[in-house]
Amino acid sequence: MILTGHGTIKSAVDAIKKGAFDYITKPVSPSELLVVIEKALKFKNLEEENIRLKKELRGKYNYTNLVGTSKAIKKIYDLIEKVADTDGTVLITGASGTGKELIARAIHYTSNRSDKPLVVVSCGAIPETLLESELFGHEKGAFTGAFKKRIGRFEMANGGTIFLDEIGEMSPALQVKLLRVLQEQKFERVGGTKTIHVDLRIIAATNRNLTTAINNETFREDLYYRLNVIPIKVPSLKKRKSDIPLLLDFFFKKFQKGKEKRVTGFLPAAMDAMIAYDWPGNVRELENVVKRLTILCENQLASFDDLPEIIQERSRSVQSSDKVIMEQDLNFHEAVKDYEKKIILEALEKSNWVKSKAAKLLNINRTTLVAKIKKQNIDIDDAATG
Repeated sequence: MILTGHGTIKSAVDAIKKGAFDYITKPVSPSELLVVIEKALKFKNLEEENIRLKKELRGKYNYTNLVGTSKAIKKIYDLIEKVADTDGTVLITGASGTGKELIARAIHYTSNRSDKPLVVVSCGAIPETLLESELFGHEKGAFTGAFKKRIGRFEMANGGTIFLDEIGEMSPALQVKLLRVLQEQKFERVGGTKTIHVDLRIIAATNRNLTTAINNETFREDLYYRLNVIPIKVPSLKKRKSDIPLLLDFFFKKFQKGKEKRVTGFLPAAMDAMIAYDWPGNVRELENVVKRLTILCENQLASFDDLPEIIQERSRSVQSSDKVIMEQDLNFHEAVKDYEKKIILEALEKSNWVKSKAAKLLNINRTTLVAKIKKQNIDIDDAATG
């Protein structure tokens, strides 16, 4: 704050440019000076709070806070670290609930754009008729109900990152407009003629198979290649079950922060059931189960009976299958041997019991097939007539 008795317009402009909060010329009353000082202090406090919140947000979504130590998740950590400070377009694929948005946020908050906006758009949640205006904005009078100009999400994200979730749901017409933004970083608002230039990074995500969508002509091939500069495939939870105990611990701490009553873990039978379950809803489903347990469970350790019925049923089904195998006195190697015999007999039958043809069907050579037939004690004459 500058207080002077020899003020000029030039010196005032120079002072503000160099960071002065205000430029005051004498004479000034003590009460006026006090008001300016109070405003300066409020501004400083707001600035410090803004910096603190941004640091907190960056910490919350930093890639080091993604949960897991499996090989699959470590690969994603490495990718985030490599791509964060580039402007390459990222396409994140994976089933619903695997954490695609969390990865997008981690990329943004680890990048050199982290102090700029991250704008999230769920392309599947917004009606097709409204999505164009949502993304590109519109001018006053562009369509019925457009009573005033509206800034779109691309403009809001200028300088930062836009995350286009469920990109596979976007209509072919909008895909063309998105392609131009990717290529040229410019567009026009709906109903407008002025070209708007932006500087932003685009991250997209989908749970759909875009290759199939391209073959079905519902997704543009050229857009796919523009988006898929840096592909990140997020595995389903059933493919990284070693991360389940860590995820459970993470969510227990998240939902019970500051609470007196705490569920800290599972009894052995309950933990076995949690790991055996396939988690079709992935991490989101697991998170919801933990949230339910922290509300309903009365004990420090959750029991099998505390688990949702669907997880209990799955566990009983697995135990029942294991019991049948044990009762039949089949070990793993015997089960594999039985399966091998079955497919050899099927191949022989399909090839009219000609060994060379059967070997071709099985993708092995004739000598190997003959050895397996002998090892399995298969009597071809008896099997063919049987």
